[in-house]
Amino acid sequence: MEWLSGISNLLIPMLIFYIVGYGMVSGVKSYESFLKGAGEGIKVTVEMLPTLIGLLVAVGVLRASGFLDFLATLLGQFMEPLGIPAPVVPLILLKLFSGSAATGLTVDLFRTYGPDSYIGIMASLLMSCSETIFYTISVYFLAAKVTKTRFTLQGALFTVAADIIMSIWLTGVMMG
Repeated sequence: MEWLSGISNLLIPMLIFYIVGYGMVSGVKSYESFLKGAGEGIKVTVEMLPTLIGLLVAVGVLRASGFLDFLATLLGQFMEPLGIPAPVVPLILLKLFSGSAATGLTVDLFRTYGPDSYIGIMASLLMSCSETIFYTISVYFLAAKVTKTRFTLQGALFTVAADIIMSIWLTGVMMG
């Protein structure tokens, strides 16, 4: 197992040397290209900042107000027969908007129920299945200046539904 750790420690430096070496061989000014890309990245970050702040504030308000707990209790009654425990419902909802808030909730679930519990395993699977929908759509489309999203939201919501179904099934297989 140590050899695998050694390979992973060397992988990033080797990748950097490869990129610089390839740039030198092909005549590309790697450092100047890096600086240009970093500058463009900062501009995109500044453009996205209001959207990010809005999403984070909205999620914070939902959590602090107790609305997520209320919604979890309400929806939990309908989700329990489907195999989704009530404490996992807020995680599913938060994951749609904010990965960091969902991560915080996952840590809370681990502390309360344990990472090896049914709820802990389901939370782990849900967190690893997909990206946050509204964050990703707003950030990437804003950065790329895309105005016609077509079927992006429907496709993303379908993916989340598939993620939930697979998480229920895999948790059942692992715990059963």
